[in-house]
Amino acid sequence: MQSDALFTLGEPAGAPSAPAGSVGVDGFTAPGVDSPLPVRMRPASIDELVGQEHLLAPGAPLRQLVEGLAPMSVILWGPPGSGKTTIAHLVARATDRRFVAMSALTAGVKDVRAVIDTARRQRRAGGPPTVLFIDEVHRFSKTQQDSLLAAVEDRTVTLLAATTENPYFSVISPLLSRCVLLTLQPLDDDAVRGLLRRAVADERGLGGALVLETGAEDHLVRLAGGDVRKALTALEAAAATAAALGAGRIDLATAEQAVDVAAVRYDRDGDAHYDVVSAFIKSMRGSDVDAALHWLARMLVAGEDARFIARRLVIFASEDVGMADPTALTVATAAAHAVEYVGLPEAQLNLAQAVIHLATAPKSNSATAAIGAAVADVRAGRGGPVPRALRDAHYAGARGLGHGTGYRYPHDDHRGVVTQQYAPDDLVGTDYYQPSGHGVERAVAGRLPLLRRIVRGLAAPAFRAEPAAPAAAPAGGPAGMEQGNGASEDGNDAVGKDQQ
Repeated sequence: MQSDALFTLGEPAGAPSAPAGSVGVDGFTAPGVDSPLPVRMRPASIDELVGQEHLLAPGAPLRQLVEGLAPMSVILWGPPGSGKTTIAHLVARATDRRFVAMSALTAGVKDVRAVIDTARRQRRAGGPPTVLFIDEVHRFSKTQQDSLLAAVEDRTVTLLAATTENPYFSVISPLLSRCVLLTLQPLDDDAVRGLLRRAVADERGLGGALVLETGAEDHLVRLAGGDVRKALTALEAAAATAAALGAGRIDLATAEQAVDVAAVRYDRDGDAHYDVVSAFIKSMRGSDVDAALHWLARMLVAGEDARFIARRLVIFASEDVGMADPTALTVATAAAHAVEYVGLPEAQLNLAQAVIHLATAPKSNSATAAIGAAVADVRAGRGGPVPRALRDAHYAGARGLGHGTGYRYPHDDHRGVVTQQYAPDDLVGTDYYQPSGHGVERAVAGRLPLLRRIVRGLAAPAFRAEPAAPAAAPAGGPAGMEQGNGASEDGNDAVGKDQQ
């Protein structure tokens, strides 16, 4: 009997059943009464699988895999607690297949080749086909993944691989092309809630010995963040706390005590969600870095999707900081990448750094106003044909149509700018971009009038003396500080339900 430190590999499928807690006929250790609650509550059939309806339709690849109708190799990609290992258990129960499980954390090329060699010998001897399950396959090196190619190609083994990382980056292309990629989604709150209730009532779980109050249930659902394993683990801890206290109910206080996280009033589908996000955006826009960090912490503790927070930062970087600090967009985008690459809880550091940068940066909504005005003109029908000098002249016959005729190459001028019409006829002279005097944009504001004069062929204005600088900034903020600064002001900050 082998052990790969993840599952105990038992007798081949078809062997006599084993008592609870020993090695089962499917190659996994059968759950005992002292097994963790998530293990005991694992679905016994595909019909108990919750939250992946898009993969469970009749004839869908996942159903075919579980029911043994097709020997296709599959890569399961999804976040923790979405059901990847559960699916492996369901596949293992197909009695006409030999099932071998290993973890990429502990297995090497030698282990993989040993499984493949055994599968090849059994196949030649007329034995059952082999399903090879590899958990965390993204941790395999390129060489280790290469060792699977031939066996998957000729179906010596049917590969079932699980990963939490994007397989387009973590799995080699030749292996990916030989497999069907199935994407598992995080379970929504209703699915997690249903599984909690099943665990409370089911004999495999708490067997109805305790009552889970609504407040405690909401707290566990919120903390799970779509990870049913986390939800069931927290429920088991709360049940143990209630039993120690001699209580027959799990209330909010018991649930909080068990998982040591305070319940934060924050419904991701309710008003509190939009109120907190709105306060977060307005705090950054108002340059109150401390308030912004509070609202960030409120969202993180409440289990808000970090990707949603990151998307809001990327939008804010252009909407409210913009050209006043062009590096803000780079910082926000880097934070969004860090959320995907690192994940929580560590990614909260990256989000905090981005929030501090954006909140303390000079502000400008000039990019927001400029694109808004340009879009309004387009929708109003203003515009016209592309000027002849700007049209594509790279195909045969284009010159005969006059395309490109008269085009002036800016790099031929020592200034790098030439007089030339770039806008359609009825938009010549229209100014969309109005730079602020904040931060880096101050330099752009000084340069832009000269650029417009050269491009439009306008004469330079007559010289006039500049007025003296004011002795002090007006009360309420630095000179020139924008007051409204927001196409997204007063609740219109693009956090509607259709833009999450």
